[in-house]
Amino acid sequence: MNIAFFLLPKSEVITATPQATLRQTLERMEYHRYTAVPILSDDGHYVGTVTEGDLLWFLKNSSHIGFENAHRHVLEEVPLRVKNKPVHIHADMVDLIDLAKAQNFVPVVDDSDKFIGIVRRSEIIEYCAKQMNLQAKAVQS
Repeated sequence: MNIAFFLLPKSEVITATPQATLRQTLERMEYHRYTAVPILSDDGHYVGTVTEGDLLWFLKNSSHIGFENAHRHVLEEVPLRVKNKPVHIHADMVDLIDLAKAQNFVPVVDDSDKFIGIVRRSEIIEYCAKQMNLQAKAVQS
């Protein structure tokens, strides 16, 4: 199975840049109801993934930063607690599944290491469940 089968393309993924303000990032995450979003450099490379927890802990541990001045601070100031690893578009499904075990989504990069989209863990699980149902029906026949 090809990873591209599961790919949600970059054009449909909500992302942030290191220069996005904390307020912009929080508002985008709230609006789209996401708990994490990929961070992309200006030239399209995957930088990391910021989570609600990263933002919360940063605000909690920064006595001079609150929501009222979050528009003055940028995402690159926030330490990322979890290092979500990307997978190459030509990687094996085993590599994708290994990463999906620990990540809600897996960033996917192309031959130039540019971000091209994500694979959601839920899509992989749904596909596996369908395959298991098909196998169970085949055995019953």
